[in-house]
Amino acid sequence: MTKFFGTDGMRGVAGQFPMDYSTVCALGEALVELLQQEGLPPKVIIGRDTRVSGKWLEKALFQGVGSKNGEIVSAGIIPTSAVSYLTKMHDFSAGIIISASHNPYQDNGIKIFSAAGMKIPEAWEKRLEDGIQRLQRPIEPEMITVDPEPTLGQKYTEFLLGCFSEENQNRNLKIVLDCSNGASSAIAPFIFQWLGFETVAINSSPDGKNINLGCGSLHPEILARHVTEAKADIGIAYDGDADRAIWVDENGQVLNGDHTLFVQCRFMKEKGRLKSDKVVATTMSNMGLEKALKKLNFTLVRADVGDRFVLEEMIKLGANLGGEQSGHTIFLDDCPTGDGILTSVKMVEAMTVKKAPLSELVSDYQVYPQIHSNVPVSKKDDFSLYPEIVKTIEEIENHLGDDGRFNLRYSGTEPLARIMVEGQDQKELEDLANRMARVLSKHLT
Repeated sequence: MTKFFGTDGMRGVAGQFPMDYSTVCALGEALVELLQQEGLPPKVIIGRDTRVSGKWLEKALFQGVGSKNGEIVSAGIIPTSAVSYLTKMHDFSAGIIISASHNPYQDNGIKIFSAAGMKIPEAWEKRLEDGIQRLQRPIEPEMITVDPEPTLGQKYTEFLLGCFSEENQNRNLKIVLDCSNGASSAIAPFIFQWLGFETVAINSSPDGKNINLGCGSLHPEILARHVTEAKADIGIAYDGDADRAIWVDENGQVLNGDHTLFVQCRFMKEKGRLKSDKVVATTMSNMGLEKALKKLNFTLVRADVGDRFVLEEMIKLGANLGGEQSGHTIFLDDCPTGDGILTSVKMVEAMTVKKAPLSELVSDYQVYPQIHSNVPVSKKDDFSLYPEIVKTIEEIENHLGDDGRFNLRYSGTEPLARIMVEGQDQKELEDLANRMARVLSKHLT
């Protein structure tokens, strides 16, 4: 049985299986069949990021859905979270986003949302995989013209503008946006200009091949330089599909999603918007965040890495704030998916209401040194199959004790093993991470 879906939808090199025209067309057919089996009208919304391959992948889905008499509407180039929001708010039975997030332009991917705007459950993914295998055959592309419905993007923009409180009148902030030449390139600058802020946009001229190329949330040092040179108040970096955002403060210091949770937890509590004393993060979030929130009488609950698991834990706990260190932040009262532009609107709102620079808003959060290391692997065997790997993990964890944390996992989207070591001594952490990397390379490459 071929598995098409990973931890974050389907993903691969555009033009190669499973991101080839015939397979994606079969996915469109299988989705219509699944919706009909569930008693739902086969009405689907689709969006994409700026990758050159997005156009023909969109046509493949149009062809597949149309061949089964489904209705499909394009929102054009738009963030991932916009498809989630529009699916939920405008009576679509499913939403599709064509994007490979932070990956290079050669890659592409497909995520599917339910009518509730949430990523479809694994049971649905399994049924779609069965359907693709049954329906898959060589398919000749049809001559299809896709005309995006402009009102959909307008509705998403109106939603974002409505999330900025009008209680404050301070718009004297200078904002630098790094749009990663991706899906935020047109929307994010418009939002902050409309709200009255001095806005400078960089990497906002997508050509289909420059998405994430030396820019955006993967390269915040570029943004940091622009912020300090422009004497800006805040820099905001998105990834290719704009579902995450990270920050640069007025001093050029790079801040991440953990800082977002710290700022928003305290701000939402003050404004009466926080529904729980529990905030959901992941195993990758810094120990410093856990300790800082504890001082404020909040509990940090850790989920597995992936916004799907963060959302599941939030729903379970009745929490309305959660996110990942990488910059995915979920404001559940507004949208069930991480939304980088929404998050940046809320962070700027906190700065204006508090009349404080970003550096001051995060000053009570002391970050523990944390080492991240990626090891290329040729296979993703269970770590427990290798006694030396198991022994090394145990020795590192025993060495760190209660003064640190260790996490080892495979990437859900790339052939990598990801190491995270956290503690109080930077050099010691580097040595531990290098030791683990050598053992992994010995057995898994």
